[in-house]
Amino acid sequence: MRTLSEHGDSVLNSKLTITVMDEQGPGGAHHDYELAGFAGGPLRIRFQNGGIAEQGANGVSNEALLVIVLDRLRSFQKGPYACRPNGAAIEDIEYALSALESRTKDRVARGVEGRTIL
Repeated sequence: MRTLSEHGDSVLNSKLTITVMDEQGPGGAHHDYELAGFAGGPLRIRFQNGGIAEQGANGVSNEALLVIVLDRLRSFQKGPYACRPNGAAIEDIEYALSALESRTKDRVARGVEGRTIL
């Protein structure tokens, strides 16, 4: 297990602990994270581990979490907390989603999407 610290030093983030709970998988990524330090926590986030063809759907995708954050920031932009940094973050998340979509399209074209094949 190891603790991540890149989430910043805001009042809330300084209270949060993000822990990687598992070892790296065959592709080099981790799949199990725990967020703690808030009421109602801890929260466990489990990412897809292995190809869906072999393992079934067993976790969330990077895209799913990005879309949640994107929706939240877009909502702030429609309300009293609209600001330039939120707008920049929205653009960056949209770019990240586009890049991941391109990756998926490439994997579909190669016939390996949903499988544990690089």
